[in-house]
Amino acid sequence: MRALRILLVIAVVLGGIFVIVDRVAVHFAEGEAADRVRASEGLASTPDVDIQGFPFLTQVLGGSFDEVRVGISDYEAGGGEGGKTIRIADLRADLRGVEFSGDFGSAVADSATGTATIAYDELLRNAKAEPTKVAPGITAEVVALSDGGNGKIKVALETTVLGTKLPEPVSVLSSVTVVDGNTVRVRADALPVLGGVQIAESRVRRITDFEQKIDGLPGGISLEKVQAASDGVDVTVTGKDVRLAG
Repeated sequence: MRALRILLVIAVVLGGIFVIVDRVAVHFAEGEAADRVRASEGLASTPDVDIQGFPFLTQVLGGSFDEVRVGISDYEAGGGEGGKTIRIADLRADLRGVEFSGDFGSAVADSATGTATIAYDELLRNAKAEPTKVAPGITAEVVALSDGGNGKIKVALETTVLGTKLPEPVSVLSSVTVVDGNTVRVRADALPVLGGVQIAESRVRRITDFEQKIDGLPGGISLEKVQAASDGVDVTVTGKDVRLAG
């Protein structure tokens, strides 16, 4: 019995040591992987990398991780022609089946799902937020974007008639969708009356409707769907054979 107790104590101690070593190793690997992703994507700050699963060391020996979570703040994505950029406030990706090299110099995930949040002021910066003539003596411009509820965006339009700015903006509820896997499209559900005048649809939509291209996302992930939220639009992103580094 005494020998059995001794063996049990030894097993518990060794098990504890293994857990400690395993956790130290995963912490080191997460730091190395974060540095590699930062260098590969040219990020301004180091991303959060969280390697899931236990034990970590057996996954290392197998050359792949079941799941890796990556978080990037203030990511500058491509915003279309003319070198425009658009800032993604928060980008989170859950990567599955991550194959990697021994020094973490390269890493490729079988699949990825995640979310990206774009603030309304950032989306507005790339919209047609300048006065545009919609009828003789009448100009309009988008001055604010906000949450309209039920996944809609509320677009506020400021109207000027014969040089006089109307006291209150006109609000329009708009649907937001993803086009071609890399573009957010905002389109008014119903057309507003501006300055008391019913204006041709094509002219009004020149103001109310716009598209924002978002490309150059990490690892080649693409947009899947989008909806309005309290502080901006929430975009679902997906990808296959997503390359994190190398």
